[in-house]
Amino acid sequence: MIANLRHLTGRLAVQRGLLQQQQLRMASYLIDQPEYSFLKDLGLERDNPGVYSGHWQGRGQSITSYDPGTGQPIASVRQGTVQELHQTIGLTVEAYRQWRQVPAPVRGEIVRQIGDELRKYKEPLGKLVSLEVGKIYSEGQGEVQEFIDICDYAVGLSRIYSGQLINSERAQHTILEAWRPLGLVGVISAYNFPNAVFGWNAAIALVTGNGVLWKGAPSTPLVSVATTRIVAEVLQRNNLPAVVSLCQGGTDVGAALVADQRVNLVSFTGSCQTGRDVGVEVQRRFGKVILELGGNNALIIDESANIKMALDAALFGCIGTSGQRCTTTRRIIVHEKLHDSFVEALTAKYAQLLPRIGHQLELQTLVGPVHAKQNVDSYKATIEEAKLLGGTVAFGGRVLERAGHYVEPTIITGLPHDAPVVHRETFAPIVYVLKARNVDEAVAWNNEVEQGLSSAIFTENIGQAFKWIGAQGSDCGIVNINTTTNGAEIGGAFGGEKATGGGRESGSDAWKQYCKRATITVNHSGELACAQGVVFNVE
Repeated sequence: MIANLRHLTGRLAVQRGLLQQQQLRMASYLIDQPEYSFLKDLGLERDNPGVYSGHWQGRGQSITSYDPGTGQPIASVRQGTVQELHQTIGLTVEAYRQWRQVPAPVRGEIVRQIGDELRKYKEPLGKLVSLEVGKIYSEGQGEVQEFIDICDYAVGLSRIYSGQLINSERAQHTILEAWRPLGLVGVISAYNFPNAVFGWNAAIALVTGNGVLWKGAPSTPLVSVATTRIVAEVLQRNNLPAVVSLCQGGTDVGAALVADQRVNLVSFTGSCQTGRDVGVEVQRRFGKVILELGGNNALIIDESANIKMALDAALFGCIGTSGQRCTTTRRIIVHEKLHDSFVEALTAKYAQLLPRIGHQLELQTLVGPVHAKQNVDSYKATIEEAKLLGGTVAFGGRVLERAGHYVEPTIITGLPHDAPVVHRETFAPIVYVLKARNVDEAVAWNNEVEQGLSSAIFTENIGQAFKWIGAQGSDCGIVNINTTTNGAEIGGAFGGEKATGGGRESGSDAWKQYCKRATITVNHSGELACAQGVVFNVE
């Protein structure tokens, strides 16, 4: 009896201890602290369902989101299961079948309202982006502005995207070309742009008549939930079905989304290796894919360059978002006559930034944390490898001893242009400065890496500038002159070549990737006539 009582007392003590630990964890969530009240302004709670298909649910694993600037938990999200994903796909397909019947300009009006709702929540949503990713305040606000901008763009597009009329060789025949929605667009986004990449895809997909299913990055689930809540509010206000849905989840959910034949297009943002797997799997079922993968982006400094402007471009290009943009400058290729003085000036600028390293929501911060411990580990391993290969750390190279994930922006010199570490993308603020004899050599080095996303040259030589954008120049999808490799606007098509995936999102004619093309021949002659003069009858 006494033994049983002791056992029961022990069990109760353990349960009390676990309960106290749970309460302590819950009480320590940032969402419960007054200075983070903006999280509740977005409709977030301590524990949030991560699946939306007209109603909110989530029966999968609960994932806690952490502030990379302090390591503290923000709030949690209950992910979806594969079964919930399948259910969500079915419901979104049904919603699409209604949505495709809505006239395109009316669809544009709904997207306009989504943009206005984003304007209403820009401040708190931008702060959430900063908090959850680690990017500084102005970049978080800028990311939401990108979504707003693409909504504005899509509204105009809804009234002007069109096919064409083509002359027929046959008398009284007309050839038409029409663009029709694909169906369901699946968007798998990465942690570094958890709001804007979804926006690029969703705004264009919606006005062209598609349904959209989103799987956001597992480490930024709160942005996914908060953004979906904003979009869902607009749809509900207009008595529309859930033509935009969400299913947060792990690799099993992602794999099931990619493999499902009901998902007509998969837009994937992530690593080259995962993108290769996604591309093969979608092609296996003859689906369509937009791949926006890695980048090993070079900034070329010609002998004639405006050095002050080039230094400013290098500073933001290398360090913006703590080196975690797919368009981050990874390599600076400098003319040999300017190399030493450029490195000296760049290290001086880097030194000015050290006092501006800090928490991403502090307004004076220019360099926030990297996103996770994995980024820190990759940073350290890459620097050690570079040193073993003969590189010199001209600036930085240290992990900062403080709460959160902070590293020093780093400049490495002295490596050959084709060193393995130089050819590998590292998602951290590390740049390799290389010395080239001339622009032709610099262009060859720009093109020799497997990725082909972004590139830039600083030159005052008009001949070099036009050669750079021509067939003998950069082989990237983004080919800039006298500006940074990063910070693209929404009006142009965004994407790259080679191992970057070849996909295009956002502006220009990227909308065509969300449509299927129909070529239509109309015979209004009253007689049947074959093309190419073929005669086939029995009379």
